[in-house]
Amino acid sequence: MKGSKIKVLFFDVGGVLLNNGWGHQSRKLAAEQFGLHYEEMEVLHNFIFNVYEIGKITLDDYLDTVVFNHPRTFTRQEFKDFIFSQSVALPDFLPWLKEWKRTCGFRVISINNEGREINNYRIQNFGLHDCFDAFISSCEVGMRKPDPGIFSLAMGIAQVTPEECIYFDDRQMIIQTAQQLGIRSYHHQDFLTTKQILEEYRS
Repeated sequence: MKGSKIKVLFFDVGGVLLNNGWGHQSRKLAAEQFGLHYEEMEVLHNFIFNVYEIGKITLDDYLDTVVFNHPRTFTRQEFKDFIFSQSVALPDFLPWLKEWKRTCGFRVISINNEGREINNYRIQNFGLHDCFDAFISSCEVGMRKPDPGIFSLAMGIAQVTPEECIYFDDRQMIIQTAQQLGIRSYHHQDFLTTKQILEEYRS
């Protein structure tokens, strides 16, 4: 069968099951709502966000650089609450995957770029333990996609070869990185297409 050798399914989270937790649209909305200079905030965000995503600094450290580098009329907690509120589930996929996971016969593991506080919020708030057996999150492993090392680490933790796993991501560049390691990878574009692929592996 098509999936006879497959043991593990690897998934990205942002752009597949959930939106991107702190993407440019959310940052632009934050600038409008809190009266921030968007272009200045973006320069500082791009300077330091990767450091946050690999777990080297906290969310407070990030905010000290990007937002609270000037006196503000709002509190740190108000801004954090706004950040967390930006995370939403994408249509259909997450509840379906939670149900499908119960009988699919595969281990399911996330490989995602996320800062620790945002990552923890999303796991707990959206019940991601119900569809993932483990989380290979950039903030915990000190690497972020497209670093090929994060895929090698994930395969080592899962104890699988590239031929024994498949990977779904919404970004083509990251798909190419996984493919270069020999991982069968799919560009996630919509729920129905990915659902059909997954069902074929189970059949």
